[in-house]
Amino acid sequence: MPKINDLDLENWKDLSEITTDSLWIIDKRYNENGHKNGFWGNFVPQIPYQFIQRYTKVGDLVLDPFSGGGTTLIEARRLGRDALGFEINAQTCQVTQQILNDAEKFLKDNVTAKAYLTCGDSTSLDYNKELQKIGKKKAQLVILHPPYWDIIKFGQEENNLSNAETLGAFLEKFQVIVKKSVDVLEKGRYLAIVIADKYKNSELIPLGFYTMQVAQREKLKLKSIIVKNFDTTKGKQNQQALWRYRALANGLYLFKHEYIFLLKK
Repeated sequence: MPKINDLDLENWKDLSEITTDSLWIIDKRYNENGHKNGFWGNFVPQIPYQFIQRYTKVGDLVLDPFSGGGTTLIEARRLGRDALGFEINAQTCQVTQQILNDAEKFLKDNVTAKAYLTCGDSTSLDYNKELQKIGKKKAQLVILHPPYWDIIKFGQEENNLSNAETLGAFLEKFQVIVKKSVDVLEKGRYLAIVIADKYKNSELIPLGFYTMQVAQREKLKLKSIIVKNFDTTKGKQNQQALWRYRALANGLYLFKHEYIFLLKK
């Protein structure tokens, strides 16, 4: 089997920064080397760091169809991998491009990797053409961090997944993006989904497992289910007491985790 990373397994005991456990406890978001904390829904750079190190080599391409604030793009380029991201919201795209530009000054002198951002709808873009534009035929890793349905609205666009009127509509749009991503993913390579569940009308919606099943329908093999901790989101940071009351009043438990599903083509 061809080697898909640059890890030195002959000295595997020295790879202490690479986690192999399925429970990830991350104390705080990494905010150095160009990463910023101002974007709602940002996920921690430590997540793409782990996958990029384990499932790509220097010079490979990382694809992120939900680029948001550019976390994956910044981290991939910092680690010497090219990165291509799609962002549906024009305002977010403009801000993220500036973040990417600002992050260039943190790159080491020997890093030649590029981060490319396409402003467009991930459900309708031609992924093969977008790769061709940057001189690539396939991606070696896909990281998907979609909206957690309608928990946070990320724009007014019709095909923005945060505006899906129903769970079915959300999953249908998500499957289109997974299918397009799998089409340009090199065989034998990995796709990761970072997502959490949600409550609706006091009922638990297992959004994570629904998206996992969508990916499996695209003939991806499930390799791992990782549980990652999180504490207070921006939307709830001043409402801890209110949410605790709601949990007590409605027989619910407050989410302190999200899922990462790792799948292989």
